[in-house]
Amino acid sequence: MACLTGREITEQPTLFLRVAESQVTHGGDIMLPPESGKLDYEGEIAIVIGRGGRRIAEADAWNHIAGYACYNDGSLRDWQTATPQWTAGKNFWRTGGFGPWLVTRDEIADNQVMTLVTRLNGREMQRTTTDKPLHSIPRQIAHVSAFMPLAAGDVIVTGTPGSVGAKRMPPVWMKAGDVVEVEVDAIGVLRNGVFAE
Repeated sequence: MACLTGREITEQPTLFLRVAESQVTHGGDIMLPPESGKLDYEGEIAIVIGRGGRRIAEADAWNHIAGYACYNDGSLRDWQTATPQWTAGKNFWRTGGFGPWLVTRDEIADNQVMTLVTRLNGREMQRTTTDKPLHSIPRQIAHVSAFMPLAAGDVIVTGTPGSVGAKRMPPVWMKAGDVVEVEVDAIGVLRNGVFAE
């Protein structure tokens, strides 16, 4: 069975790491590198860990969350799909937008349904609600903490809905001069320009 982005649904969440240098704050420019013209948007919700732990039970996972932010998991699709390892395509310098701020857990109820919308130059490209995930927030926290201890400040990004640029016909890639926004109704709007490096 395939998920909304066309990938096979797996029993376990699909994981990859992002390095700090691959991220940019709200209002900063996402960089389009000369090595690729296939820079895609991925609106997501970031979970910021507040209390660390190992082998965190799903029933206790909410208690380990400090808060939430918006995230744009900008991905170089040709580099991402060149091999089964996604590291390069997910870690080009300044391709992932993060912000605009942290909304603390006490301001968003556990399991509260949030609406996520991604816009490119004002045009809506993605829309979903958090009651439709492949893997719930508690499931993701439990899964990651099973193989590594989570620490305060760690960030788990929850995954993107369908309608990414690579799956559109014809494909839609972010280009220099674009403005991309990821809005989560309970959090705010993350806004980044796109700049040719």
